[in-house]
Amino acid sequence: MPAATPGTPGLLRAMNDRAALELLLAHGPLSRTRIGHLTGLSKPTASQLLARLEAAGLVVATGTDGGRPGPSAQLYAVNPRAAYVGGLDVTPGRVLAAVADLTGTVVGSHEVPYAEGTAVVDQVREALGGAVEAAGLHRSDLHRVVIATPGAFDPQTGRLRYAGHLPGWHSPTLLDDLATALPMPVEYENDVNLAAVAEQRLGAARGHEDFVLLWNEEGLGAALVLGGRLHRGWTGGAGEVGFLPVPGHPLVRQVTRVNSGGYQQLAGVQALPLLAAELGVPGAAAEPAPEPRSGGPYSPQVAAAAALLARAAATPEGPYLDLLRSYATGLATGLASLVAVLDPEIVVLSGAGITAGGEPLRELLESELAELAPSRPRLVTAEVRERPVLRGALENALAATRDEVFDTSR
Repeated sequence: MPAATPGTPGLLRAMNDRAALELLLAHGPLSRTRIGHLTGLSKPTASQLLARLEAAGLVVATGTDGGRPGPSAQLYAVNPRAAYVGGLDVTPGRVLAAVADLTGTVVGSHEVPYAEGTAVVDQVREALGGAVEAAGLHRSDLHRVVIATPGAFDPQTGRLRYAGHLPGWHSPTLLDDLATALPMPVEYENDVNLAAVAEQRLGAARGHEDFVLLWNEEGLGAALVLGGRLHRGWTGGAGEVGFLPVPGHPLVRQVTRVNSGGYQQLAGVQALPLLAAELGVPGAAAEPAPEPRSGGPYSPQVAAAAALLARAAATPEGPYLDLLRSYATGLATGLASLVAVLDPEIVVLSGAGITAGGEPLRELLESELAELAPSRPRLVTAEVRERPVLRGALENALAATRDEVFDTSR
């Protein structure tokens, strides 16, 4: 069927179809009368629209409004089985995959712990295959997959940059190998950028066009959203703030080789145990524990830092208050540079290495930032706490897939 041209009835029908589908996604099941009211369409036109979408397999009848009989009480919803997408969150310790239906509901997931000597392609294929199997599907059922990694794949060379700590992901043929192994379109995105996507669509950044997301878990990073769009930079390295030189801290030269910088050393989660020991926090270790590879939501180092921050936030006095203040100063030191350059409307604080500090840490960080930066953005805590990187990968895959599936003009 040829594409509709501007101003034709076909295009207008497609626009109405898309508007109705977006309303069903936003509100859940709706009646024909309610859809007509929200779209401004007449009852006959709304009925024709729903019949068209039902025939196309995009909506399904889901019962009646309040149990009342009759066609006007029939409720309709987006057909969740009209399309499926996959998302993968890759860290040094594991590959976590999930599958979501067209409504965004996760229907299957699977985690593969890092195993030295196992090829990256095999890890990805195993994780995705396990998630697909858990969903009762086949890999061919997936319309699209988005893979989240630390760092970014350089658009000029196709090689992963800014993530020397990610084992096995630096082969010059990796993207070609993955494209051969996976039978669906695959996209790649920085993990922190995807946490920002999750907040923009589902969380604290909804309705905001200009914001910064500051992330602290395995590494310290930022996502920059300008005019409603992610800013990735020429090589995909925008937001790699862990490499920032910061005042009062030794310069780290050739930072990409040592995979660290002044800001990471000053305010990354690995700095917390040392800081706590210096301030006499009860039970603090004199040296940070080495970070073994492991599965689970967090590495042992991140989990230990989050537990320390949570204790401090629960009892913000004495050495615990000193710890929160010192940590807030370290975080604000690097964040001030971002705020001075970008002047964002809000800053979203994300990652267990920040959010575990709760409202006490957020208030202290906002106060410190107000003294170090010329503008004063509002600091808000991330609302997407359950695997935000994976949720962002699924949201990215869903956005592109819905554009394709909801286009009834073709």
